[in-house]
Amino acid sequence: MNSLRRFPIKIGVFPNTRPEKTTLGQVCRGACALCLAILMVLTFSGCNQPLFKNDLEAIQARGVLKVITRNNGTCYYEGPHGEEGFEYDLVKAFADYLNVRLEILVMENDKTMVTSLLNGEADLIAAGFIVSDDLRRHLAFGPIYQQIQQQVVGRRDRTVLKTTADLIGKPIWVTAGGFQEKRLNFLKKEYPELSWLSISDYESEELLEMAGQGVIPLIIAESTTIALNRRYHPELTVHFAIDKGQNQAWVRHPHNWHLGRALQQWFELPSTVSLLERLKQHYYGHLEKFDYVDITTFRKRLGHRLPPFRQYFVNAAQKHSLDWTLIAAQSYQESHWNPKAKSFTGVRGMMMLTLATARFLGVKNRLDPKQSIHGGTRYLALLHKKIPVDIPEPDRTFMALAAYNVGFGHLEDAQALAVALGKDPKAWSDIRATLPLLRLKKYYRGLTHGYARGAEPVKYVDRIRTYHKILTRWATEQGNQETTAAAAENQPPL
Repeated sequence: MNSLRRFPIKIGVFPNTRPEKTTLGQVCRGACALCLAILMVLTFSGCNQPLFKNDLEAIQARGVLKVITRNNGTCYYEGPHGEEGFEYDLVKAFADYLNVRLEILVMENDKTMVTSLLNGEADLIAAGFIVSDDLRRHLAFGPIYQQIQQQVVGRRDRTVLKTTADLIGKPIWVTAGGFQEKRLNFLKKEYPELSWLSISDYESEELLEMAGQGVIPLIIAESTTIALNRRYHPELTVHFAIDKGQNQAWVRHPHNWHLGRALQQWFELPSTVSLLERLKQHYYGHLEKFDYVDITTFRKRLGHRLPPFRQYFVNAAQKHSLDWTLIAAQSYQESHWNPKAKSFTGVRGMMMLTLATARFLGVKNRLDPKQSIHGGTRYLALLHKKIPVDIPEPDRTFMALAAYNVGFGHLEDAQALAVALGKDPKAWSDIRATLPLLRLKKYYRGLTHGYARGAEPVKYVDRIRTYHKILTRWATEQGNQETTAAAAENQPPL
């Protein structure tokens, strides 16, 4: 009943009234009436429910965790298979931990986000906020989960820049009100001649596209945003970082300390640590080694090499309930969409099938693109089915791709080795780290299938993922153009 103290009962007299003597009976009757009123409140509020809840209990009773985020590539967006994004996947896991439903509130302005949070419209902000002393005065941060940098980006065919002094006299574009602009204001104290243009109507991803096209010369953006978008703009290069790095964390109302304690406990769980590593690897890890020439060539071939085979990929993928852009990306990694491709090991065709595998799949002519694509797709589907269903996507698909490249037996060896090393055999990030060890004698000599060039399936999957991202975006753009063209043809003459 201590929580009732927040509503103190004051005893006094009304104006213009004369106080009267109170008998013992009146006091008893008043006390009984008060007890009866409290009992009624407790009764109608539910036998098992407390009268007042703390912030965490209120969320769980509501059954919904309300989270503010941004609609962009690093936070939250609708992907080909549903809602995606680094921040979304992470906060969705926290909502599952609390056993509540996740409700996303999309906002683009930092000030609006903070105001909405403080007004009680949401429980958390999961939007890549940078931990700063200014925000600490009004808000509370959760545990730090990632460090980023602010990087200077431009076209690779322009002058190379190495220091802040090199930026003097150069036209720099940044998003208005962001951390990039705050950092530049700080640097201007040391470099008074430093200048830039603040843009309020464009996000960093749009500025990156404009820089790639040569419309603007230089921009400054977060390292994670750059990593996600360089695959789409291979002509961009990172010059240098204008800071040593900042920490990112979720934001909560400073009064909601029960929620803060739950966040601290959740982030410390081994399962959460593992999840963070998987998400970082999934969204950013495979982009560490960036091949400008390869990506540029791939983008060019989308328009002239892919079209003759596109329907084969679509039909084969539909037959086996797979994503056609994934199969096409895998085929490009295998053969660069060359139906006559062959290697010194004897594998041939669009999906580079061995003779034994082709016979097993009923492929009579490996150099026939239709047969090769349908056979390779069926083989990937069979490998996918062999992998336990309790391995979540997309990790299950990544493991199937790795098995296509290195063999299912070696994948099982990598999983067994992961267990021996205290890693998670169901997490692709851990299998990705374990596969290269299969080439080392001290590891492979105790495994069923022995030695393997385990680094190759890692590179294989990484490249397919990059091609798949580019191809998915290209296919979406092509679909939008076709829809627009069809609509224009059906328009009545003006």
